[in-house]
Amino acid sequence: MWLMTVFGAVALLLAAIGIFGVLSYAVSQRTREIGIRMALGARPSDVLGLVVGQGSRLVALGLVFGLALALGLTRLLSSLLFQVGSADPLTYTVLVLALAGIALLACYLPARQASLVDPMVSIRYE
Repeated sequence: MWLMTVFGAVALLLAAIGIFGVLSYAVSQRTREIGIRMALGARPSDVLGLVVGQGSRLVALGLVFGLALALGLTRLLSSLLFQVGSADPLTYTVLVLALAGIALLACYLPARQASLVDPMVSIRYE
């Protein structure tokens, strides 16, 4: 069980790094667009909402598919569970909330970077 816990923690860390990397790349590709939006009057909170919204849609889609797959594969791991049912709602609720929280934190960091873009620098960049 300790080995499964370590592998689960490493998988969670890799997922958070992956989400952070994808959104950081998307923000770097859209720096000019974000600068134009801010030059036309978008507030940093608008840009923050735009980037976090993009990331949260990806996270929600992944959570829905992951939850469906996990519920479908519970029979394979039911022999390894002790004093917990294979479809325990509390376990799935805590898991989904933890994954969503970590993923939204990974989305927030690039969004904060995007909200700090100086419009003049990003427009003059290219």
